[in-house]
Amino acid sequence: MQAGVAMPDHNQWLGDIRPLPMLVISSIALLVLGMVMISSASMDMATETVNNSYHYVVRQILFAAMGCVMALVAVNVPMAWWERSGWLLLGIGLLVLVLVLTPLGRTVNGSTRWIPFGLFNIQVSEVAKLCLIAYLAGYVVRRRDELLNTWMGFFKPLIVLGVASMLLVIQPDFGATVVLVTAAAGMIFLSGVRLTRFVPLIVVLGALGTLLVVTQPYRLKRVVSYLDPWKDQFDSGYQLTQSLIAFGRGDWGGVGLGNSIQKLFYLPEAHTDFIFAIIAEEFGLIGSLAVLALFTVLVVSGFVIARRAEKAGMPFGACFGYGLTLLIGLQATINIAVSTGLLPTKGLTLPLVSYGGSSLMIVCVCIGVLARIEMERLDQERQAAAKTEPRVRGGAVYD
Repeated sequence: MQAGVAMPDHNQWLGDIRPLPMLVISSIALLVLGMVMISSASMDMATETVNNSYHYVVRQILFAAMGCVMALVAVNVPMAWWERSGWLLLGIGLLVLVLVLTPLGRTVNGSTRWIPFGLFNIQVSEVAKLCLIAYLAGYVVRRRDELLNTWMGFFKPLIVLGVASMLLVIQPDFGATVVLVTAAAGMIFLSGVRLTRFVPLIVVLGALGTLLVVTQPYRLKRVVSYLDPWKDQFDSGYQLTQSLIAFGRGDWGGVGLGNSIQKLFYLPEAHTDFIFAIIAEEFGLIGSLAVLALFTVLVVSGFVIARRAEKAGMPFGACFGYGLTLLIGLQATINIAVSTGLLPTKGLTLPLVSYGGSSLMIVCVCIGVLARIEMERLDQERQAAAKTEPRVRGGAVYD
């Protein structure tokens, strides 16, 4: 090493990151982008189906306003409440998953995932994911030694995940199952569990996933069409081929806001599951990369918040923060991967961007909780600094 040349301190660089403003700014940017793109992608469909071109965008603005209110509520809820309410949240999460399978549930496109609630429908998987991650974060903190050192401690949360997964698959909602199980496993791994513990879990999940695919014709059809969508481009491969056409039309700079052709009844679910394809068509590669950058900033901010909480001696806040960040990051990754043909169709929305009240409001709550974790850490840091700050009296310094 050359003398006199200072090497960069990566820990110092991480310490200079201000995750809270980055989290809020990226979230607001994605929320605004979502309302603009839903306006662009849904007007023709809304005119044709409900005779009101502003139907979906007005509802999305209402959902966004409600989501912001819920985020503000979450910011003001102490982390201690989430920690001590684990069993209550577990009960709520499992209850809604059961209720949707009763006559209260509403079936759309062959899936029973919603419970009617006034002006909109609640997608129960979104509520369940938040509740179960909160419960599991509390379990990891309470039973840390048992979790790290015994197989029984490791299997107990898996039993809870197994029950929830079974209820999700019955709906069926395979995409939400994948997101929940992966996020929970990632949270447990980040808590310190050895990677070798996950080998049996990965084998079992792989076998069950394969069984679910081969035993359900529609899932098998999706996998086959994913491998070669152009082989059956007017049937099982239709959605993916139309999405890929949107990406192709977008080129570098896009065709311009509002000028998408694929949204004109060519690409199904253009304002929900495949809204990223419309973004790519109207804003091109540059716009797509900008959206990826915003999600990267959001996810990195969440991980930095969780990591700092861990270093500050806030184990529940750290574990909960990791879980919530993984939920958002995994869902965004899967949605984008589906739109680009990297994964089979899953039916997951793009967080903060796609049309849908349940997903939007729950993600807003997640953002509010992450902000609360960082605020409590900063408050703890200020209190510690105040205790150690020397006092000055009469010109003399007292420790």
